[in-house]
Amino acid sequence: MSINEFYTRETAWCPGCGNFSILPSLKKALEKLGLQPHQVLLVAGIGQAAKTPQYLSANAFCGLHGRSLPPAIAAKIANEDLTIIINTGDGDSYGEGGNHFIHNIRRNVDISHFVHDNQIYGLTKGQASPTTAIGQITGVQVDGNINMPLNPVLLALAAGAGFVARGFTGDSEQLIDLMEKAIKYKGYALIDILQPCVSFNKINTYAWYKQRVRPIGDDHDPTDLNAALKLAKIFGDEIPTGVLYHVERPTYHDSHPVLQDHNPLVNKKMDQDKLKDLIKSFI
Repeated sequence: MSINEFYTRETAWCPGCGNFSILPSLKKALEKLGLQPHQVLLVAGIGQAAKTPQYLSANAFCGLHGRSLPPAIAAKIANEDLTIIINTGDGDSYGEGGNHFIHNIRRNVDISHFVHDNQIYGLTKGQASPTTAIGQITGVQVDGNINMPLNPVLLALAAGAGFVARGFTGDSEQLIDLMEKAIKYKGYALIDILQPCVSFNKINTYAWYKQRVRPIGDDHDPTDLNAALKLAKIFGDEIPTGVLYHVERPTYHDSHPVLQDHNPLVNKKMDQDKLKDLIKSFI
């Protein structure tokens, strides 16, 4: 296998997991974009979804639970030439990492955030996640989940995200296309990817999603925020998938005085004397 080609490795996921669709879709999207492994950094936190960087031949960083966004942002700020993709779960992204999720939207750093949303905590044995339906019984919430579920795409739109999409692991052709668009988008791009957890979520199964998922029609204008908000609110007997919203906005690099020249920090020379003086100021 050439170092210029993406290849996947043996996984530790449960048979039937939706991640088995996401991994080859990501590989295909990267290949279709003409990228090579050394140009890509995959970042994750903790969880079954967060194992993705370990199974694809690219640069990888797996950090703390809910803390995938900070190192991803730092890496992009340091080296703008890297294509940076976060693969992690709904608990990791919207629970422990919820604060980072909201505030990176404000910064609009040029990264792609692929959330494997199975509406449960799959690694830690099936307790309710931020997207678990109200009333749903789990091994921990034996009387049913009492908390209102988070609507991540609605939250992202309300927070000001410029690219927001929903995908489904049962439609790999659409998912590959969404991933390509998200990676090419200049700014923060979110794809909330609906997927089954065959071990711990017996409600939101593959069949459950398949009966409800409906690709967004060609008549939808992805630059219309009000239309996007209406689609984001639909989640029940019908679930729209596709690009809900897509508008261009200045990125963090475009706005930051040190980064506006789009010359990666890793290429800039360091003034050793200034650095020494700065260190001394803390002594």
